[in-house]
Amino acid sequence: MPAKPQSIARGVLLFVAILGFVVLCFIAGVRPAWTAQQAEPAPKQEILGAWQGTLKLGGIELRVVLKIARNEQGQYQATLDSPDQGAKGIPVAAFSREGNEITADIKRVAGFYTGTLADNGTEIKGKWKQAGQELALDLKRLDKEPDYRRPQDPQQPYPYRAEEVTYTNDSAKVTLAGTLTLPTSDRPVPAVLLISGSGPQDRDEALLGHRPFLVLADHLTRRGIAVLRVDDRGVGGSSGNTMTSTTDDVAGDVLAGVAYLKTRGEIDPKHIGLIGHSEGGLVAPLAASRSADVAFIVLMAGTGVTGDEIVYRQGELIAQAAGADAAAVAKSRDAQKRLFEIAKQESDPAKAEQRIREAISEVIAKEVGSPEARKGAEAQVAAQAKVILTPWFRYFLTYDPLPALRKVRCPVLAINGEKDLQVDPAQNLPPIETALKEAGNADFTVKVFPGLNHLFQHCQTGSPTEYGRIEETISPEVLELIAGWIAEHTK
Repeated sequence: MPAKPQSIARGVLLFVAILGFVVLCFIAGVRPAWTAQQAEPAPKQEILGAWQGTLKLGGIELRVVLKIARNEQGQYQATLDSPDQGAKGIPVAAFSREGNEITADIKRVAGFYTGTLADNGTEIKGKWKQAGQELALDLKRLDKEPDYRRPQDPQQPYPYRAEEVTYTNDSAKVTLAGTLTLPTSDRPVPAVLLISGSGPQDRDEALLGHRPFLVLADHLTRRGIAVLRVDDRGVGGSSGNTMTSTTDDVAGDVLAGVAYLKTRGEIDPKHIGLIGHSEGGLVAPLAASRSADVAFIVLMAGTGVTGDEIVYRQGELIAQAAGADAAAVAKSRDAQKRLFEIAKQESDPAKAEQRIREAISEVIAKEVGSPEARKGAEAQVAAQAKVILTPWFRYFLTYDPLPALRKVRCPVLAINGEKDLQVDPAQNLPPIETALKEAGNADFTVKVFPGLNHLFQHCQTGSPTEYGRIEETISPEVLELIAGWIAEHTK
């Protein structure tokens, strides 16, 4: 039986990011912008207010909130929120209503919604179209503005100072923006710089409604540790472009952050460390191997093998958790390997893109039945496949973290969740431990937390499809271990 197009798309695209998976992509961080439409008389059943529904793609569920209002001229205006992806106020470029028929064109994400308002005015039944796919999306009227906060999100006023800061990586001519949280103290305090996972991340590492770095920074600062969390290149207040930079470039940005922290009188320059999550756990040892200013590092789901091996294993584990059989897993790996070899061998970007498109078309032609379904699957996969031709991904594919780990002399805490399907602890922690022993490092701790996933949440299966449904952002025992370990090493 031919596989469903979305299944093929996910199978081919499990490689796209270490901290990600194929979903209908909304663009986060967009400022609200209204587009006025032709004024029309008030209908019998008014549609003003907030409407919420859920997009379902395989096991992934994403909440969508459509907000409809009128301006002073009586014209409709609308925005879209994707709370599980941290995106709010996405502008609806064109919104219209004719009778009970509603359309919304969200050009910013190449999405289009059509729906029909129920006679009782409480529900809109409709379809969402994006990237060649059409999904059911029924919206129900909300009585009040939804509250997107997770239970662990810290609430102001904080018992510490939070300061907006900027500094530069002079060699790369990049400006980096972030938040520095400072505990109240009459003497210099230890500090950490947080390094996010792969792809463009904001300073909170916002994902599926969670803000792990905000929660982590709050916990550590309350324990007397200053924390600098920073927008990645091209995100928020930072210049540059994450996808055209490499792991090596990020290490330079990190060391620029360490240099900045050393200029702050509130911070003890001898006790500045790094905490890296996922790919950030790849960057931290690289930065530490280059500078004696890094006093310690914490690797949260850090990697110990090359990028291609990470992604192969990630694809297998996630596919198995989704119920895929051995044959499907093998096909997915073969497709990944074929695309990766092109990225490794073909230096000409135009030729590489053409070869990848041809490979994708061949895979989908074998697995997807109807021409219409193939067209939709190809459109989705081809758009995502561009990622493997970026400097970031090409570098990541072949980068071996062990040489840098063998040069790390400062204290190291390396932790993983037992159910992490994105960075398998069994695959990664042993080589990390071996490399640190080879370095002659006498102060390192390696720990696996039972029942935790890649985000260090308590979970059932560890699948990324659970992340947004879990209310916990980071396990309290993980927060306590990190805080206690840093305190012990910065006495």
